[in-house]
Amino acid sequence: MSNTKDIIIIGGGAAGFFAAINIAETYPELSVVILERGKEGLQKVKISGGGRCNVTHAEFIPSELVQNYPRGEKELLGPFHNFMTGDTIAWFEERGVELKIEEDGRMFPVSNSSQTIIDCFLSEAKKHKVEVLYNHSVKTIQALENGFNIETSQADFQCKKLLVATGSNPKIWKLLEDLGHSIVQPVPSLFTFDIKDSRIKDIPGVVAKNVEVKVVGTDLESDGPLLITHVGMSAPAILKLSAFGAVELAQLNYNFKIEINFIRLDYDSCLDDLKGFKLEFAKKTVVNLAQFDLPKRLWKQLVLAAKINDTKRWADLNKQELEALASQLTQATFQVTGKSTFKDEFVTAGGVDLKEVNFKTFESKRIPNLYFAGEVINVDAVTGGFNFQNAWTGAYLVSKSISSDN
Repeated sequence: MSNTKDIIIIGGGAAGFFAAINIAETYPELSVVILERGKEGLQKVKISGGGRCNVTHAEFIPSELVQNYPRGEKELLGPFHNFMTGDTIAWFEERGVELKIEEDGRMFPVSNSSQTIIDCFLSEAKKHKVEVLYNHSVKTIQALENGFNIETSQADFQCKKLLVATGSNPKIWKLLEDLGHSIVQPVPSLFTFDIKDSRIKDIPGVVAKNVEVKVVGTDLESDGPLLITHVGMSAPAILKLSAFGAVELAQLNYNFKIEINFIRLDYDSCLDDLKGFKLEFAKKTVVNLAQFDLPKRLWKQLVLAAKINDTKRWADLNKQELEALASQLTQATFQVTGKSTFKDEFVTAGGVDLKEVNFKTFESKRIPNLYFAGEVINVDAVTGGFNFQNAWTGAYLVSKSISSDN
C-alpha cells in the first residue's frame, strides 16, 4: 500500500504539530500528514512544567533570548527576529489560549494545564485537515529525485517535502546519517549533580539564593540559586552549568570538582567582614548567627566544616578559624561523582550538525526539500520554556518556506 502526500512530518510532538497546523492553514490545498510512532502524540508537552506546559519564556529581545541556548546561540538569532516569544503568545491567544508570566519569567497557560495546549493543537489540526497517523514507526527514509519514500511499521508513503521533528531520537538520527547528514553525538544536557559530602548530607531542601559555581580546571562557570537535594545539588546554578558544560562534563565522565562561592564576595572582602562580625557580635555563638543572608542550616554546616565548634563565640575566633570560614564561604570545593535526570526534562545535546541547516528556512543544506524543527538538530536550551520556543520558531519558519515554491 502506498500513499502520496504533499508534505509528511515525522514526529507528533510540539514542533511537528506546530508546523503541520501552520502549513495547513497557509496552504489549505496541500495534503499534510503527521507520522507519530506512539499511540498518542505531544507527550513532552503533556509532562512539561510538571504537567502545566512551560510554553515559552518572557524574554523579548532576540540577542538576550539566544543566550539561553548552549548550542544554537549564534544560529537562532536570525530566526528569533522572524518569530519570537511575542509571536508565540499572539499565536496561542488568537486560538483562545491565554498565557501568563510567572515571577521567574516562565510562561504557562492561564489554565495551569498542559491539556489546554494539547486540546488547542488537536482541534487546530482537525480544523485544517491535518491527518495524524499514530503507531507509525518510521523504518526507512529514501531520497528520490523529486521527493521521498518513507516506510513505516504500517505503510509506505511518498511525499514531495519532508519535515523531521522527532526530537532526540537515535533511530531517526541514524536514518538521517544514512542520507548523508552529520550527526553530533548526543550527550545529556540538563541534569543535577550527585555529591556525597558531610556539609550537605543532612540539609536537603535548603536553597542558597545566589551563588557562583565553577568547574575546577575548566572555564565553565554559572550563577543563580542553588538547591541542596538528597543526592547532591540542583536548581538554576547547577542546571545552567550542566547545559553549557554538557559535552565537557560527559568527557569527564561526570567526575569532577566544583568550587562554590556561597556569598558572591571575594575571599579578602569576606575575611574583612568576618573580622567586623568578631567585634560586633563578640559574645554571640558563631554557629547560631547566620550571616550574608545564608540559610541557617547551611551556615551551621559551613561553620562546622571550618573546624569551629558549636559553642565558640565570635570573640574567641582565631586567625586560622576566620580564614577557614572565609574559605568555606567563598571557595568551598565539592566532588561530583555522577548525574541525575532533572525531573522529566529529558534534554539532549546533539543531533543534526548546525552547519548543515539553512536557518532562514530550516531546510537541509545537503538534501533539497528536507526540513528540520525542534531538538532533532543540535540545539538545546536551559530549563524555562526555551526548548519549546526553539520548536515553535523552527516549525513556524518551516511552514513559511516549505510550500512557497509549490
